[in-house]
Order: sequence, then C-alpha cells, then structure tokens
Amino acid sequence: MVDKEDVMKVLKNCYDPEIPINIVDLGLIYDVKVKGSKVDIKMTLTAPGCPMSGMIIEDIKQKIKKIKSVKEVDVKLVWSPPWSPKRMSASAKAQLGF
Repeated sequence: MVDKEDVMKVLKNCYDPEIPINIVDLGLIYDVKVKGSKVDIKMTLTAPGCPMSGMIIEDIKQKIKKIKSVKEVDVKLVWSPPWSPKRMSASAKAQLGF
C-alpha cells in the first residue's frame, strides 16, 4: 500500500525545468492525500503564467503512477496561498543564494 511518504519521495524527483531544484524543496507542494489507489496532490507554481505548468503536471502524474498500487493521480493547481521564496527549504534557498 502506498503512503504519503512514498509519494513525497517521488515528488523530490520532479523539477521545474527552469529551476534546478525539485518541486518539494521549492515549496510548490501544498498537500498530498492518498486514498486507496488514488493520490490527490495540491500544488502551486512560482508564477501563475508558468509556461511549463502542463509539462510539470504530466511529469508528476507519470512518476507517481509508477508507484506500485497507484492507479489514479489528480494534480490540482491552487494559487492560495500564493507561492513565495519563504516556502523553499533551507537547502533550496542556499542553492539559489537566498
């Protein structure tokens, strides 16, 4: 059975192609819920007009579906609360010079 920790590990392998830091450390993941074989993810982007949004979401879905027992992945983009650099992990801030 899959759990949130399994999903978070996989999400650390997903990147915004424009920023060399994974989406978890960037603070883009707001919530992950696992309900049986379904994974629901709430996330945001660094900017509402991000041209890579479709590519990022598709990458997430493909990687999460590779987890044994995951049948369905729903990724919902949310804009509240808005993303800011304060959401980044300490290591991500250090990498970007914050």
